[in-house]
Amino acid sequence: MGIYINPSARSFEMALNSEIFIDKSGLIKETNKCINTLQRYMCVSRPRRFGKSMAMDMLSAYYERNINTEKLFGNLEISQDQSYKKHLNQYDVLKINMQDFLSAAHCVDDMLKMLNNDIIKDFSLEYSEVNFRDENNLMRVMQDVYAATGRPFVILIDEWDCLFREYTQDKDAQKKYLDFLRGWLKDKDYIALAYMTGILPIKKYGSHSALNMFTEYSMTDMGALAEYFGFTDDEVKKLCARYEMDFDEARAWYNGYKLVSHSRYGTKTYSMYSPKSVVEAMLKHKFGTYWNQTETYEALKVYIQMNMDGLKDAVIKMLAGESIMINTGTFANDMTSFATKDDVLTLLVHLGYLTYDSENELIAIPNREVSKEYINAISTMDWTEVTKSVQASQKLLEALWNMDSKSVAEGIDQVHDEISILQYNDENSLSCIINLAFYFAKEYYTIIRELPTGKGFADVCLIPRVKHLDKPAVVIELKWDRDVLGAIAQIKNKQYVSALKDYKGNLLLAGINYNKKTKKHECVIEKWEL
Repeated sequence: MGIYINPSARSFEMALNSEIFIDKSGLIKETNKCINTLQRYMCVSRPRRFGKSMAMDMLSAYYERNINTEKLFGNLEISQDQSYKKHLNQYDVLKINMQDFLSAAHCVDDMLKMLNNDIIKDFSLEYSEVNFRDENNLMRVMQDVYAATGRPFVILIDEWDCLFREYTQDKDAQKKYLDFLRGWLKDKDYIALAYMTGILPIKKYGSHSALNMFTEYSMTDMGALAEYFGFTDDEVKKLCARYEMDFDEARAWYNGYKLVSHSRYGTKTYSMYSPKSVVEAMLKHKFGTYWNQTETYEALKVYIQMNMDGLKDAVIKMLAGESIMINTGTFANDMTSFATKDDVLTLLVHLGYLTYDSENELIAIPNREVSKEYINAISTMDWTEVTKSVQASQKLLEALWNMDSKSVAEGIDQVHDEISILQYNDENSLSCIINLAFYFAKEYYTIIRELPTGKGFADVCLIPRVKHLDKPAVVIELKWDRDVLGAIAQIKNKQYVSALKDYKGNLLLAGINYNKKTKKHECVIEKWEL
């Protein structure tokens, strides 16, 4: 047993022993499909705390030949797969964390020298009977071991992209690192499986395709691995039942990462949760913001304050609940090479600050926890108008509850006057302002736009979550330079309230119109008795 070669299974044992353990061993079925094939190079990129390291510990424990780990996997999903016994404990595993080497080095040359020497030291101890042709060259050492044993390696590399995140401006260091990985890994017979994880996808270097042998599984293209990183709806629902926590609240706080998996059997869409945050919420029995325990809002602030090519406007629209279309194809997979706002927004997808709908090429803020990080970030920037609008949204919501139509109209006027983010010329632009004005409603409601109900679609519906059933449900109909009373009439005539019959006696109807002549908003609020 070495430090890097065939390490112990202790890390995975600790995961199994934890109070909360979610079985993601189905991942092994997917890696088994690739092992000893031309598809044996896999790179998984996910935000921090999405289960990447735990998955690597699991793969190491499963493949390592020096120990018998059947008892660890006997009750897990993978034990039912036909490939289970074939690959269990059959390989020499080389497991490394690149961050360990980068943190201990002063430059990329020192890092690569340390990596080379430390791994070779493990090889010399593990395979003392092998005569190395060049005991200072990692690639040649591994070739010699493979020639002597006939056993190919499973290579597991965690934090593979750390150099790109820390040496953001050093292009020479980045290229040197990529060239090292290429020389070590590409087209090598001694590799049964090369599996890397990080936050960023593999760096694009124009025509320099150093690691083009890898199949990538990222936040913008998840492939068959979508369900194995993050928690699914069913997994969180079971946790909420076990810990007596409100599932609707968990979904509002931590859900929203839309991951799509394509296969010959069809397309599956998963709505994934941030696992670290869910675990913290369950163990502490309290919903809250746990994101900033691993990523401070300062990291987000760096990117959104660039405001290149209308980035600020895009962020404001997303805070209002809008989805934004982007092109992810120009992103260079680093943290500095931004040609357009879409490149910045694509980076935020990989960092977990946005979710990406790959089928429609749309991005959005995934959940309440992340939304709060945006508010934290802009509160320390020169976005005073947005901060004011968010702060005022609580009073606006209270005015709605009190059926104070004048105050509601005046509050929306204020938001509109302070934030001119788009051409204000139709009901869609009005809807954006309304959603931003009622930002605070996310504390209590599930907000649904274009809810199918009755004989049409209600523009905006505020549906109280289970924890907040004392609050009224609200149906809002928007009009552009029309009769505001007509908005209320439309709600009634088209039976928009039919889908909300469970809220009998606690349902508000609100009609909001923008008058082009006066350049003011008008509001009418009624309580509806079914």
